[in-house]
Amino acid sequence: MSRVHVAVGVIENGAGAVLISRRGASQHQAGKWEFPGGKVEAGESLPEALARELYEELGIRVLSCRALMVVDHDYVDKQVRLDVWRVTSFSGEPTGREGQAVSWVAIPALAGYVFPEANTPIVEAVMALRSTDGTDKV
Repeated sequence: MSRVHVAVGVIENGAGAVLISRRGASQHQAGKWEFPGGKVEAGESLPEALARELYEELGIRVLSCRALMVVDHDYVDKQVRLDVWRVTSFSGEPTGREGQAVSWVAIPALAGYVFPEANTPIVEAVMALRSTDGTDKV
């Protein structure tokens, strides 16, 4: 089984919320919420892949990002490597350009959403970052 390499963005809005999107009915882990992103293509750097995917999916341009973590996860039917980036500045208004629902969610409320298992460490990291500085900003 090959590993799918994905660039993922934890997109912050400066008001204590992060953007999540809902996986489509035909996608792996359908109906669950996730942090947006997509597959890294051959020859792309991680920031390039992240910028391309977030533009294609959401219509935003990444202005500032930095690496947050890497998550390797094995599902029964798929292996994924998630390279996760904090997106702290972007231009444009995020919309679901592929028909997916998107939502700004206050960090404490993330616990009320169902995410794919591979996203669990990301949710935990976002919540931990919040608690270390005493604010709702990631």
